[in-house]
Amino acid sequence: MCDNNIFNEIINLSTEQVNPKTINIDSASTIEILKMINEEDKIVPFAVEKVIPEIAVAVEIIVNSFKNNGRLFYVGAGTSGRLGIIDAAECPPTFGTTPEMVQAIIAGGWQAVFKAQEGAEDNFYDGVKIIKKYNITQNDVVCGIAASGRTPFVKGALSEAKSKGIKTIIISISSKQKVIELGIEADVYICPEVGPEVIAGSTRMKSGTAQKLILNMLSTASMIKLGKVYNNIMIDLQLTNNKLKERAKNIIMTLSSVDYEKATELLALSKGSVKIALIMALTNTDYNQAKNLLEQANGFVKKAVDLNQTIK
Repeated sequence: MCDNNIFNEIINLSTEQVNPKTINIDSASTIEILKMINEEDKIVPFAVEKVIPEIAVAVEIIVNSFKNNGRLFYVGAGTSGRLGIIDAAECPPTFGTTPEMVQAIIAGGWQAVFKAQEGAEDNFYDGVKIIKKYNITQNDVVCGIAASGRTPFVKGALSEAKSKGIKTIIISISSKQKVIELGIEADVYICPEVGPEVIAGSTRMKSGTAQKLILNMLSTASMIKLGKVYNNIMIDLQLTNNKLKERAKNIIMTLSSVDYEKATELLALSKGSVKIALIMALTNTDYNQAKNLLEQANGFVKKAVDLNQTIK
């Protein structure tokens, strides 16, 4: 594409438009600046609310992939890529997943996490190559994150994935119609329209906030659907530090009404599994019995407890 065509494509993006509500922000007081930013930020959750049906479809695709031993790959550049990395990195400690289950790929490689590699996003074929590099298959899901909806690196990854029959999702702040016009093909288009940024083109702001909210929803809802939450408490956390060990004991105490000493004992007997410790406490079973109940219930503690009642 020649420079003039790229120019015309970019200046028409919603992320590049000038926001009339903040046109005088450079001469505003500190309080006024902050109020302008806050007012614009209030738009974001309502924009995300409108695309919940699309997010729900994406969650079902992701859950189905996980149930078939598939993986979720976030692919992005710049702020979008970094947000994917944050969400992926939080899954193992929060939900006890392996690092391979949810992965994030950023244009320019890991150095781009800490220092902008702005030119990296322009390489379509680098995006194509990552599908082979990571051995991404039809069991997996590729979720592109591109505020503008035109990022060549993301477009390349999605295009290659789609050609191989891999399920694809795109998160963009441009409209679905615009994203399609820009040449991105996906199974699910998640496109909350948050309007122009407070500072034109600064997609780390409203666009980034919207993307963060959606990524939270995708990963959290998927993990809930896999049985990694009991009521509204995470029960598959990894006990990698003292804080998490004490949190685990508190979870066992809260959900089964045992005291601290008993919770400590159960956690040790369960080999560090909060789920198994809970089942042991709630069903008065030993480790092997609780483990077997959990396996029969496909990882859902409530189902395991109900199953134990049925067996009795």
